[in-house]
Parts: sequence; structure tokens; C-alpha cells
Amino acid sequence: MKDFKAKIEEHKNRFEKALSRAKDEKSLQEVRNTFMSRKRGELKLLFEELKTLKPEKRAEAGQMINKLKMHVQRKIESSSKKITAPKARVSEERIDLTLPGQKEYWGAPHPVALFQQEIENIFIAMGFSIEDGPEIETDYYNFEALNFPPHHPARDDWDTLYITDDLLLRTHTSPVQIRAMEKRKPPIRIIIPGKVYRRETPDPTHLPMFYQVEGLVVDKGITFAHLKGTLEHFLKTLFYEKIKIRFRPSFFPFTERRLKLTLSV
Repeated sequence: MKDFKAKIEEHKNRFEKALSRAKDEKSLQEVRNTFMSRKRGELKLLFEELKTLKPEKRAEAGQMINKLKMHVQRKIESSSKKITAPKARVSEERIDLTLPGQKEYWGAPHPVALFQQEIENIFIAMGFSIEDGPEIETDYYNFEALNFPPHHPARDDWDTLYITDDLLLRTHTSPVQIRAMEKRKPPIRIIIPGKVYRRETPDPTHLPMFYQVEGLVVDKGITFAHLKGTLEHFLKTLFYEKIKIRFRPSFFPFTERRLKLTLSV
């Protein structure tokens, strides 16, 4: 763990030096991309490195990375205000005071986006990676490759939003499983968060667009116990340690050889 703490401190020092050299918006954006890019940013790589640590050390290491992430975000936001302040003053000098005033709106991350990020960080700490895919899917990836025959109930027009005969708004995030297995060999440990679409009448519990998170693990020796342990750890980390969890299997009558696992928390 000492080595990992030293690595965190090294990244922090490198960030401080890079930030001190950022004197305009372009160079500040380069610093932001270097450290916070969701693809290959240094913070992203640190989260992926958690999978190489022993399980009992991952939680502490994850906290150190999150602390560094918050530090980077605060410093970049502060530097951005300093860089844009002179431009704002120049802009104010050119304002036509005879024009009506404009209300300034403050932006902030959406709660759903923050919650998704929290979920991603938990699974990254467990050795998973994040996969993404198109929201406009082909019939092949959304249904056929997932073994949904042509007359399967899930293909009902009342459930699926078709664009053409072959294109549709994905009804689940499962097509990304197929895409991931096509481009890589096992072992595979991924989660797939994202928006999905159904032909639903809006009410307090239904919307035509909502979010899903699903996981896929392909490896030797994987059992149902691994699934249960993963879900328990995820829920206790997301909510709190003493949360009570009940696993309840149920049957989908319109599917074959499928098991639905209902969690009561």
C-alpha cells in the first residue's frame, strides 16, 4: 500500500506542475483531458490498476483515488475561473447597459450521472471495466445475437421503438455484451451502464427512456456464488454496510432457461 500511496502522491505532484503551466483555456483543457478523460485519463488508469491489488486493499486505494479526483476537479475549476475572469471583465465593459438583463444559469452534474459514476467506481474497484455501445441498434445485436427468435414477446411493437425494419432504439444494454465478446477474448469482466428505450406510457413507475446497469463475466470456474458475492459487495458499498439483502429467484414464463434474480433491500 505504501507503493500505491507514493504513486498517488506522484500523480498529484505531476498534476500540480501541469496545472501551473496552464495559462489559457486550451492548455487547461489539455490538463483536464490528461488527468480526467474517461477513455485513457490518468485517474481512469489508476482506477483500473485497482484490480491488481489484493481485495482487502482495494477499498482504501479506491478512497485515495477518489480523494485525488476531487482535488483535481476543484483545482481545475478554480483555475478555469481565474483564466476566464479577465475575459468576463472585458465583456462587461462592452455591454450595452440599455439592453434588458439576462439571468445567469449555473450548471451542475445531473443526479443520475453522479449515481452512475458512483456505481462505476465500485465495480472498477472490483476489477471490472466499463463498456459502452450505440443507443441506436440493429435487430441482430438487440435480439438475434441474444437468442431472441423472431416471434419472441420482447419483439412486440408495443415494447420496442423501431426506426426502420432493421434499426431500433435499444431495449436493453445487452447488445454491448455481444459487441464486447466479438472484440476480445475471455476473461471478460465488464459492466454496461446506459440509457435504454421502451414503448411505454409514462406514469409514476414507467418512462419510454430509463437507465440500466448490467454485468458480464466470462471466465473459468465462475459460479453462482461469485454473482451473489459481487452483488452483495456492490449493494453494501453503494448504500451501507449493514443493509439487509434477500435473494429471490423467479421465473419468466415467456423465456427459456433464464433465471431472474430479484433483490430486496
